[in-house]
Amino acid sequence: MSLTFPFSAIVGQDEMKLAILIAAVDPSVGGVLVFGDRGTGKSTAVRALAAMLPKMRAVIGCRYQCDPASPGAGCEFCAALKGMAGKSHLIPVPVVDLPLGATEDRVVGALDLERALSQGVKAFEPGLLARANRGFLYIDEVNLLEDHLVDLLIDVAASGENVVEREGLSVRHPARFVLVGSGNPEEGELRPQLLDRFGLSVEVKTPTDLPSRVEVVRRRDQFERDPAAFTEQWKKQDERVRRSITKGKAQLAKVVVPDAALERAAQLCMALGTDGLRGELTLIRAARSLAALEGDDAVGDAHLRRVAPSALRHRLRRNPLDDAGSTVRVDRAVAELFGG
Repeated sequence: MSLTFPFSAIVGQDEMKLAILIAAVDPSVGGVLVFGDRGTGKSTAVRALAAMLPKMRAVIGCRYQCDPASPGAGCEFCAALKGMAGKSHLIPVPVVDLPLGATEDRVVGALDLERALSQGVKAFEPGLLARANRGFLYIDEVNLLEDHLVDLLIDVAASGENVVEREGLSVRHPARFVLVGSGNPEEGELRPQLLDRFGLSVEVKTPTDLPSRVEVVRRRDQFERDPAAFTEQWKKQDERVRRSITKGKAQLAKVVVPDAALERAAQLCMALGTDGLRGELTLIRAARSLAALEGDDAVGDAHLRRVAPSALRHRLRRNPLDDAGSTVRVDRAVAELFGG
């Protein structure tokens, strides 16, 4: 079994790591888009998350990893497993890769040809969306994804359900996942409809200071020379992060969002001219998740300030009278509203 580079060993890229942890604590935040230079640890961070996430409880025998606390939500397997009620086990949270060249059948699922030919039975073979249910769906170079797959993902991300109707099959199954995408903006922009589906957007850059660059190379070299020893060296730090995710999930429902925080979020979105109300919703969800992650009881200005750039930078309209980048515009509005 190949080892994954430890999450805690990633040098810098604090905003990216924080956004991933926020989405892990509260999947309703809506996923993470990581855009930046090649070789900056984008895919490394996502794959490292998979090895670090606390295990989840799932119904034994269900092909969609349904939660035993709320089984059968559109799942025919749970309905057929009534005799297994209450029987569950702990499994790793799925982190599924969606390759750019994947066919639609591989993504959504298709007719099980082997059973159809050998038994004459029309049976459904689940796809990548089924495997990703209650987990993470990762798309590297998401800006190069084919349009028909983009449309499909938009529909499923909005409904939390995958519907397959083809070759005489009619299947409906849960497909709730955290969408994580990475890409290089030089290779093309993301379609606005899909961009809007990501809760948080993070910009990563190549380190410009000498000590950071040296440390990145040193750690990567140590990992490649002896993965087991390097992973063991960072085991305690990763375990600490894992415990913070577990505590954050338990704390999330207890975090209070005062009216003052709601007003701050609305004022910030109004100042930036974001379309719709998704900006406010994501900003509040992300701030609440951050508060839970840090063990705080209520959302305050400090939480809103930290998550505002990642929650809002990809929701701004282009301003022909202001050639400043979206991050600069968000930082400026935050400084004006919160001071400092």
